[in-house]
Amino acid sequence: MRRKPIQHHIDGLAALLLFGVFAACILAVLLTGADAYRRLTQRDQASYDRRTGTQYIATRVRQADRQDGVAVERFGDTDVLILGAGEEYVTYVYCWDGWLMELYSWSEEPLVLENGWQLLEAEEMKLSLEGGLLTVHITALGGGQDSLLLSLRSGEGAAT
Repeated sequence: MRRKPIQHHIDGLAALLLFGVFAACILAVLLTGADAYRRLTQRDQASYDRRTGTQYIATRVRQADRQDGVAVERFGDTDVLILGAGEEYVTYVYCWDGWLMELYSWSEEPLVLENGWQLLEAEEMKLSLEGGLLTVHITALGGGQDSLLLSLRSGEGAAT
């Protein structure tokens, strides 16, 4: 009679255990990387939300910066930046109903805040123009704030 050799299943079990540990390590690394990526994208989005409004206003003001071309007025409880003041058509930039808005209109037309184009989400915008220095404070919906101090090149003639 022949004897059957004893088979050891421990070799297969060890390989399976090693594969399981390897898979768990890969999963842990992937989850850590996904969390880091999520945090980075949230930070970048918050930075974008905070800075884009002031950069937009800086660009628009630089385009309209000429003698008496930039003015700040208050309509109700809203500060309004008027670009192209004294011309036939003007651009109004203001914050209304949770949005940074822009309205291009005939200068004789009364300002209706609801008619503007929604640009960016923003809670509030505070403006002041004194002696050719434009100060802008924008509060994003998440509460982040950004400020801008812009010296008008035609500052001595800026309307207030």
